[in-house]
Amino acid sequence: MIVLFGGEKGGVGKTTLAINIATLRTSVNNDLLLIDTDKQATSSYWCSVREEKNICPRIASVQKYEKSLRNEVVELSKKFSDIIIDAGGRDSVELRCSLLVANKAIFPLRPSQFDLWTLSRLSSLVESAQEVNDSLRAFVVVNQASSNPAVKEAEEMKKFVDDFKNIGLLQTIICERIAFRRAALNGMSVVEYKEDQKSAAEIKNLYAEIYG
Repeated sequence: MIVLFGGEKGGVGKTTLAINIATLRTSVNNDLLLIDTDKQATSSYWCSVREEKNICPRIASVQKYEKSLRNEVVELSKKFSDIIIDAGGRDSVELRCSLLVANKAIFPLRPSQFDLWTLSRLSSLVESAQEVNDSLRAFVVVNQASSNPAVKEAEEMKKFVDDFKNIGLLQTIICERIAFRRAALNGMSVVEYKEDQKSAAEIKNLYAEIYG
């Protein structure tokens, strides 16, 4: 299966979710490739830190850019049973090409009005891609939400997503937690880092929703 983590806005945690889900998936199926299409190359750097520290399982990773991405992913999907694509936070050639080959597109969004404003554009991108790729299913995941139970932004966001018929909403809510940053700096997922059981549980729930 080809899973894309993408979006139109930077800073919403696409790479963080991509590397955490890639680690969990690799522990189940060691036939996964992480494709970094963002020229900032954050997920590739994370993979290199992981290799330097000899952390297992190893996450296979490559960088791919520009219009050839679509055909290259198709060819790579013949060699790897699972592919995760980490796309940059903008409407790019790489994002559009990835939507044409992905089975699932996951759009992390923070529960803020600025992030919600990107949903109409994301819906349009998905609609265009589905004309070519009818297997594409798109979902929003609430990311970097407040861990304070009194804050109801995430619940309000759910109502907003219902207006877009070609984008579903995953039930998992990922909260803003320092464990994600600390784990990433050490080339680890939050599940491996074992310093915050709540963040690990959230990632496990997200994994279950994506892969069943």
